[in-house]
Amino acid sequence: MKRLLFVVLMLSMLQASSIKVAVSANVSYAIDELRDEFLSTHKDIKIDTIVASTGKLSSQIIHSAPYDILLGANMEYPQKLYSMGFAISEPKVYAKGALIFLTRKDYDLSDAFKLLKSSKVHKIAIANPKTAPYGIAGVEALRNAGVLSDVSSKLIYGESISQTLTYTLRACDIGLVAKSSIYSPKLSKNELNYKDVDTRVYKPIEQGIVLLKHSKKSRGAREFYLFLLSSKAQRIFQKYGYVLP
Repeated sequence: MKRLLFVVLMLSMLQASSIKVAVSANVSYAIDELRDEFLSTHKDIKIDTIVASTGKLSSQIIHSAPYDILLGANMEYPQKLYSMGFAISEPKVYAKGALIFLTRKDYDLSDAFKLLKSSKVHKIAIANPKTAPYGIAGVEALRNAGVLSDVSSKLIYGESISQTLTYTLRACDIGLVAKSSIYSPKLSKNELNYKDVDTRVYKPIEQGIVLLKHSKKSRGAREFYLFLLSSKAQRIFQKYGYVLP
């Protein structure tokens, strides 16, 4: 009987130390280093990451996906989950995301918006504004730069910012992608041509984090959540192209 109780206790401890983190696609390039840094001092915790667009992840959470933390690509979805009772912490900004023009072609990007309208560019990759906050920011930039109507027929939409990166590099002439994309270990920055999108035509994206109700009894989830808001994590985010909050 004592042995059975011991086994049950150990299994419950293991379950409490295993957490699931829903990660916006744009953070996929930074999450491994963030996780490794945290686990270097929390060896008893297991972290599983699920990467997708923030809209898709939020829909999964509403439909009972057992995630403990959401690292969103904006504040809208975390705020929605909090107001609906799916999050137990108010949304906080953990980083601000920036946009870049990215291409493998030898374009002159000094006036990138003018380039988008030119006959040189036939396809422009951009994240879907219905599912990805970076898509909303991309459309905002095009509209405020006065070129949206001129290039709308050229736009190719990716479901997430990671899919948009794939379209940019394989199927399109140029893309508007998250600056963090160029830090993918699969890419060589020497092979890429990129330029920051002027922040006067869009606002750097405040990216929000929430603890979800599934994490109520999870010590590991709370500790990882606090780590992601720490100065150590901020330095890692900055390394991957984010602006600090």
